[in-house]
Amino acid sequence: MEKQHLFDSYDKNVSYMRDRLGVEESFDVIHLDLVYAGRGMSLFMVDGFVKDEILQRIMKLLSRLDETQLNPDPLAQLLKTHIPYVELDQEKDLNKAADMVLAGPTALIVEGVDEVILIDARTYPVRSPHEPDLERVVRGSRDGFVETLVFNTALTRRRVRDRSLRMEYSQIGRRSQTDICVCYIKDIADEERVKHLQGVLKEIDTDGLPMAEKTIEEYISGQYWNPYPVIRYTERPDTAAAHLYEGHILVIIDGSPSVMITPATFWHHMQHAEEYRQKPLVGAYLRWVRFFAFFASIFILPLYFLFSQQPDLLPEPLSFIGPAETGKVPIIVQFLVAEIGIDMLRMAAIHTPSSLGTALGLVAAILMGQVAVDVGLFSSEVVLYLALAAIGTFATPSYEVGLADRISRIALLLVTGMFGLKGYVIGVTFWLIYLARMQTFRTPYLWPFLPFSWKPLRDVLVRSPIPLKNRRPAFLHPKDPDR
Repeated sequence: MEKQHLFDSYDKNVSYMRDRLGVEESFDVIHLDLVYAGRGMSLFMVDGFVKDEILQRIMKLLSRLDETQLNPDPLAQLLKTHIPYVELDQEKDLNKAADMVLAGPTALIVEGVDEVILIDARTYPVRSPHEPDLERVVRGSRDGFVETLVFNTALTRRRVRDRSLRMEYSQIGRRSQTDICVCYIKDIADEERVKHLQGVLKEIDTDGLPMAEKTIEEYISGQYWNPYPVIRYTERPDTAAAHLYEGHILVIIDGSPSVMITPATFWHHMQHAEEYRQKPLVGAYLRWVRFFAFFASIFILPLYFLFSQQPDLLPEPLSFIGPAETGKVPIIVQFLVAEIGIDMLRMAAIHTPSSLGTALGLVAAILMGQVAVDVGLFSSEVVLYLALAAIGTFATPSYEVGLADRISRIALLLVTGMFGLKGYVIGVTFWLIYLARMQTFRTPYLWPFLPFSWKPLRDVLVRSPIPLKNRRPAFLHPKDPDR
């Protein structure tokens, strides 16, 4: 962006700002032409972004000034004496000042002053910090991140009162100028990782971030067609704080309640705050149940289909597995139709008003359950195993991983249907190799399983008691590995 220093003429500065901001064309961009202490003054602001009470108080104080009170240095007198507000700044570039106005602060141009005074008295429409729907816990805090950057940084700092906590501000988007914040604990986080992430963010060249964190993810991950996420998202301040203490780096984007956690291995997506809100033994049990649900959601349908087509693979005690009645439609078609039906139901639930959600669930249960079995579209066993797979998908803490699992399950089901046992084995092997070859910010995705490291893997498999968990993840290269 080209710089435009202030002109020697006050009228030219005001005219330039009016044209730059489109005052005559946008009803919500306000220009107040004022005269205080014998000097022309202009206030530029966006209606709805400014706290009216603060500006009214400042204008009242300015109206009481006389010419002698602004001599000999009017800029210093205004900043240090006559504008009693905490967040004041000054800017010599008119273009940057205009961009700041569009972000919320108010610009004050004073006749005879060669800098624009920025009064950050902004306010944004914001909802209260309710508990996020995707990360509910039985016991624990009920606050969650919101869509305002400053609120989210305050919620984070409330839990991390560390003098080395750093929150570095920048803007991304040629036109949107979206505010972002890179957050980390300087005494813990690896400096090389911080510099690498900052460098990647600086190289992002786009008009704007319409999808906020999701737009940034596609730039920094570089894996466009990979269904599995390499960044973890959270809407819980306590979860974000826990990762900061481990040495992770957060990216907070204005306009989104989801905070990005980098780097994040596959196992980070399988963790949930509920495991640490219960006793260690109970937390370990919940984690193992979650692991079982996750793997069942991927492998149970293709495995059931394989056994239904090749019952000779089953040992005698398990010979009951398989459909008693195959129905009028091939089993693999039943599975595919049911998978598409569940996705249709999920999308319909998103777009259905909450007051009609119960009715939608009843209709779906009847149509996809009893009626589908009675007419011969589905067999009873297909509905049972499909329900188990769906429960496993919804039990996965990460929504993004759950969607990736659904794609993996469908692909494994298709390859098993085409090639039988060989297809199933090849499909599972390919899935494992695919995840093993993935990286998240130059870290193996399946670490510490592949490459193998016993102590970190033990902490992944078993929810260790907090007093005994005195190690930070080695792959983060923390400055102080032992807490």
